[in-house]
Amino acid sequence: MIPYEQQKIELRTQPKTWLITGVAGFIGSNLLETLLKLEQKVVGLDNFSTGFQHNLDEVQGLVTDAQWQRFHFLQGDIRDLATCHKACSGTDYILHQAALGSVPRSIEDPITTNENNISGFLNMLVAGRDAKVSRMVYAASSSTYGDHPDLPKVEDKIGNPLSPYAVTKLVNELYAQVFTRTYEFKTIGLRYFNIFGRRQDPDGAYAAVIPKWFAGLLQEDTVFINGDGETSRDFCYIDNCVQANLMAATANHPQAADQVYNVAFGQRTTLNELYAMIRERVAEKFPPAATASPVHRDFRAGDVRHSLADISKARELIGYAPEYSIESGLNEAAAWYIQKFTE
Repeated sequence: MIPYEQQKIELRTQPKTWLITGVAGFIGSNLLETLLKLEQKVVGLDNFSTGFQHNLDEVQGLVTDAQWQRFHFLQGDIRDLATCHKACSGTDYILHQAALGSVPRSIEDPITTNENNISGFLNMLVAGRDAKVSRMVYAASSSTYGDHPDLPKVEDKIGNPLSPYAVTKLVNELYAQVFTRTYEFKTIGLRYFNIFGRRQDPDGAYAAVIPKWFAGLLQEDTVFINGDGETSRDFCYIDNCVQANLMAATANHPQAADQVYNVAFGQRTTLNELYAMIRERVAEKFPPAATASPVHRDFRAGDVRHSLADISKARELIGYAPEYSIESGLNEAAAWYIQKFTE
């Protein structure tokens, strides 16, 4: 199996056309940056419901003019089938990131979550199939494990969903399986475990804890921890996620396609430990953070207590080899957030 660095070399010599849905979002914009730097042609689709123009602007500033010219942006919605067909035309690979994330948002508004995450997903499957795309890699979720108690989480053992969001992500996997059996359309689902890093939005009611805590400490705002802080997660730095997407799209193992894989680092960190790690990094550049204390509040509805991934399947079949631990990933993220909030 070709290692990631070798795979990137091969991509530079054999450019393809990639479609990234949700390209203006956190994960989508990082995929865009990497692919453009690898001299790939990219079509990006976004409706700016959760993505931002400033993410695209930042990517433009990080690539050459020639690389940026290989990017074609479409403003549109995956809930519109005609838009999906237009975006998929001439595409070799689809990296489908567009979705409405957040467990709390799905509990408050299950209908809109369903429209985006199920109807929109089905539109992309149909459009990808009709365009004869080689492979569609899509953002699945660790929420699919639901109330299954085992740790670490293994792909073939799931429990009952605990939120409307989790239901939508499980349905995505079921639809992908059906499209493989019925239409021979190749798909790979990536069950993300708490992805974090540069360009993850710290604002808004549904922001993830890592960007919210960086912003809170840097701006001397109150940082909240849901529950007692002993809830644990398998935090995964964005560059590991980007690697998984590229390796999944191009993997040539005979059993690689038509599967779902955990995308994580394989290490469990409690929220209390995470807070201490973020505070330490912020305090190095912003001393007032050193004495900041979090405020604990009620547990959040729909959350699982502990999460930890077994990533051996992804290692074996797509060559996934995460390079960033929680510690090294936080070092990278801290540099980005400190620059963002102190300049």
